[in-house]
Amino acid sequence: MRIAIVTESFLPSVNGVTTSVCRVIEQLRRRGDDVVVIAPRSREEGPATFHGAAVHRVASLPVRQFDVGLPVPEIERLLEAVAPDLVHVASPFVLGARGLAAARALDLPAVAVFQTDMAAYVRQHTPGAAGPAAAATTWRWIRRIHGWADLTLAPSTAALADLRGQGVPRTALWGRGVDASLFNPEWRRDALTRALRRELAPGGERLVGYVGRLAPEKEVERLAEVADLPGTRLVVVGGGPSRGTVGAVLAEAVAGSAGRPNRPPVFLGPRHGDDLARAYACLDVFVHTGTSETFGQTIQEAGASGLPVVAPRAGGPIDLVVDGVNGYLFDPSRPGDLREQVDRVLGEPGHAESLGRSGHDLVRGRSWARVVDRLVGHYETVLRSRATAPAVVRTSAA
Repeated sequence: MRIAIVTESFLPSVNGVTTSVCRVIEQLRRRGDDVVVIAPRSREEGPATFHGAAVHRVASLPVRQFDVGLPVPEIERLLEAVAPDLVHVASPFVLGARGLAAARALDLPAVAVFQTDMAAYVRQHTPGAAGPAAAATTWRWIRRIHGWADLTLAPSTAALADLRGQGVPRTALWGRGVDASLFNPEWRRDALTRALRRELAPGGERLVGYVGRLAPEKEVERLAEVADLPGTRLVVVGGGPSRGTVGAVLAEAVAGSAGRPNRPPVFLGPRHGDDLARAYACLDVFVHTGTSETFGQTIQEAGASGLPVVAPRAGGPIDLVVDGVNGYLFDPSRPGDLREQVDRVLGEPGHAESLGRSGHDLVRGRSWARVVDRLVGHYETVLRSRATAPAVVRTSAA
């Protein structure tokens, strides 16, 4: 099968969309499929190929540290030249919208992967009473562009319900895999991991950690709730535009704690590969803070690393955290509940370790090979449906 992947984000930019696309390419290539990628041109030089897949770059503009691909006619010309069996559009909004419109104009089967809750982000970034109206407008755009796809795949039951509730047609569930060969409890035996742990917790502190992008929509400031838990230390892994704000909020929360404050929060910056796996392995509990996540890939990585997880009872995490099995869900609308759930994990001797073992058991079978096999099943369903459907005349939606 020949697949053209049109993605809003790709290397060298590293985020959830890029990671998912990279894993999909790897598995499709291992299956013997031909893959071509259409992605935004980046300010830093990106790869021309990835695992044997050619990467075509189109014009982009920098927006909040992202390279946003422009909806240029070149996308349609590339798809016409590639002549794929199917177009896979990752997290469509701008460049991806043009990709779906081009597929429609060329009468190519298209699968859209809903991955970013742009309506929630727009609402969060639009001040005052204009926020809900801006979110409603965003949903109208999402509904329109996903209507051009033969199938839209949602990563969680919550995201699927949102899409269907907003009237997006032809939807199905497709989750995400985790690299259990990279993220696993064995890293705790590693000499560099043990050295990092000694550096972060010289007094034997329990390490409460977050891994991910530091941006307003991630709501990392919520960690201030646990700043005064006795004998703990906050560890943040990642970077982004909110680094300064988050650092100030968490440092002030620790310093202002009653009694004897904990050690200041530590920021390890962005980490990748083995260094990221070591960072997970140093922690005692992983906290996911964002309430508008469509999935929560770092929750799976933490689980594969053998960590208990505390996450909001909202969005994607609801599918990934089972109360009392691999962690706890907190009520994001109730102040203090995050702290209560973290304390619940750490309060009883051995409880965190037991939750972490269960978490590892839950995710270790979610390999990217299996997940991409299910994705190919969705591809084949679309192709069969196209083969049996009556011919229609399609015009450009661009």
